[in-house]
Amino acid sequence: MDFINSVLVFLHLLGMAGILAGFMIQLITGHASGPKSILHSSLLQLVTGLLLLGLAEMGEDPVNHVKFGIKLAVAIAVTAVAIFNVRKPGNPLAITAGALTVVNVAVAVFVS
Repeated sequence: MDFINSVLVFLHLLGMAGILAGFMIQLITGHASGPKSILHSSLLQLVTGLLLLGLAEMGEDPVNHVKFGIKLAVAIAVTAVAIFNVRKPGNPLAITAGALTVVNVAVAVFVS
């Protein structure tokens, strides 16, 4: 079970890196692959986050449902912004996706 948890955490962090990389690609170069990178990475993060929550629920330690609720709401918002960004690319949408991802990281680190 620890191996599965480690793989999911790895993929979850890879999704976060992909969102931030897509944000930087779109912001700096305006390249068309930026919005698709943000979308696919946000979907990866959403799915792996839900799987990690399921694993946490199966464990014996208590789960902070408020923290996971906030993270889920932010992840859904990032995914929605990413969908809008693919349909009509724009730097404000990329900035919003990048900022929401940083907020999600802050919630993960600072909310206990």
